[in-house]
Amino acid sequence: MGRAFEYRKATKLKRWGHMAKTFTKIGKQIAIAVKAGGPEPDMNPALRACIANAKRENMPKDNIERAIKNAMGKDHADYKEVNYEGYGPHGVAIFVETLTDNTTRTVGDVRSVFNKFSGNLGTQGSLSFLFDHKAVFTFKKKDGLDMDELILDLIDFGVEDDFDEDEETGEVTIYGDPSSFSAIQKHLEADGFEVTGAEFTRIPNDLKDVTPEQREAIDKMVEKLEDFDDVQTVYTNMKPEE
Repeated sequence: MGRAFEYRKATKLKRWGHMAKTFTKIGKQIAIAVKAGGPEPDMNPALRACIANAKRENMPKDNIERAIKNAMGKDHADYKEVNYEGYGPHGVAIFVETLTDNTTRTVGDVRSVFNKFSGNLGTQGSLSFLFDHKAVFTFKKKDGLDMDELILDLIDFGVEDDFDEDEETGEVTIYGDPSSFSAIQKHLEADGFEVTGAEFTRIPNDLKDVTPEQREAIDKMVEKLEDFDDVQTVYTNMKPEE
């Protein structure tokens, strides 16, 4: 399996936190998709992607439908994407993605955690060079699928040659240019693939070795950040445990 898949597999539980928090985070993603493209999944590719991710996380159908309905309400909050970057204990890079309707609250919450763990919150974009931003799609593999041919079809969208295949689930994961997210999704759907996951991720390109004690401190910091409802995903360049 590829480096990207192994990193995501090793860090998935750390990044997503508890199920209740995951549902809250997905609900915000659904709200943004509905506000931008409407409540009908057939007419809204971004919403289809959110629903696929929700199902992948075992979010109940009633919760999904409620999130879509709530997003159409006049009083529903408008969320914006804001990233925060800095260094945590022992020089480990921390990249925090948020969806917030109150940036003053969110930056205060994030800064409080960095301060508590003797970290240093930097300026936006200061650590982007340490992480590769990727669009990630997971889909059911069809019988007789020629992956080389599919990758060739998607090469104009920045899709990498390196893909990952899970023999247990029969799913394939590919990585592409984030700016081509919609185009990749439309191509897969047009070709009749069942897309089971569609998201963005950040993959560290320079992993940092840490001791068990240092890992414990970083894990505690990540957990504190994930406790905030505004925080969607926390990435680090800490080398995963083997």
